[in-house]
Amino acid sequence: MKISNFPDPFEQVRESDGVSTIDDQNDPVTMVMGLKNVRKCAHNWKAFQSGGEEVGRIVVPSEVSIRDTRQIPFEVDPPEHGDFRKLLEPWFKRPLEAEYQQKLKAIIDELVDEAVNSTSTEVVEGFALKLQSRALTLLLNTPYENSNLWIEWGTHVFRTEGEALDKDKANILYDYIDQQIDNAIAKPGDDLYSMLLNSEVNGKKMSKEEVKGVMILTFAGGRDTVINAVTNTIAYFSDHADSLQRLREEPEITGKAVEELVRYFSPLTHMGRVVTEDTQVCEHAAKADSRISLCWASANRDANVFEKPNEVVLDRKLNPHVGFGFSHHNCLGATHARQILSILITSLAEKVSAINVIDSEENIEDLEKFQRKVGFHSLNVSFNGQ
Repeated sequence: MKISNFPDPFEQVRESDGVSTIDDQNDPVTMVMGLKNVRKCAHNWKAFQSGGEEVGRIVVPSEVSIRDTRQIPFEVDPPEHGDFRKLLEPWFKRPLEAEYQQKLKAIIDELVDEAVNSTSTEVVEGFALKLQSRALTLLLNTPYENSNLWIEWGTHVFRTEGEALDKDKANILYDYIDQQIDNAIAKPGDDLYSMLLNSEVNGKKMSKEEVKGVMILTFAGGRDTVINAVTNTIAYFSDHADSLQRLREEPEITGKAVEELVRYFSPLTHMGRVVTEDTQVCEHAAKADSRISLCWASANRDANVFEKPNEVVLDRKLNPHVGFGFSHHNCLGATHARQILSILITSLAEKVSAINVIDSEENIEDLEKFQRKVGFHSLNVSFNGQ
């Protein structure tokens, strides 16, 4: 079987019941499966809340036990959410600027060149983690050297190798962010910390706790997701050298290829919401203060919407995927992630003729009755240059 084959474990339940319940630390979650219902619930913030009293509860698995800082704007509902979003969006749209893209290209080209000139490359930590961390210095507008420490943290800032939530490990990130905020207060610069500290939202200056909430989201929200997206993209091209050739000849489809790879691999399986009132989801009762999850990975394989949903169609014409979420909580870092994948694909097409797998270890997410392949714990390959 090809290593880039990612089966859809949700198909049967999605087509029969439309929902399924899993237990998350004794706090059950009703997973919403179909694209139409996922989008409908994501849009209905009054019934399905992101804010709520318990910080970290909307994440699946819940992060209530490992943090008490609200991630912003992720865990804020309208209208307050819109105020934060208005402030943050110009900063997070900077990856559209030519200078930003040139710097990102230099980071990616260097990694690809190193891989081509090496006999083997471990993709997860030796390539994707480095790429994610180095690219993050651009997003934060902080020194490139900072990425060396972030690389040492590993692929997930909240988990140990055993996949369990790890409060001690999470505290390393929290303490680091606290120190960076204090540094920015003492000596303001042109980085994201300083911009936030100097900003007002709805007439009030942002507090240190609010700044910390934005920074935790920026560090944690785009870490393993970007690492998975980069690793899985390389896995795909290891199985499909013909696709690299096609992208070399048809660079104009690169944008469509990015969207399709995000749809197919869905780097984030799902995200939760807290139910605010007794209601129904797919004709199933959802009680107030219970949780639902919007299963992006399932919705992105919905055969009612996507033709050949379990195949990668690089030039897919209609692609209303929810790989970056949907509605007002659409991923703030999506522009950055899209640029990473676009430039990576272009660099691979220009510099690499084939990618040969040496060995790999799959990363399987255990969702009780569902076992979902989300990526790889390790992926060793060799890159053949042009």
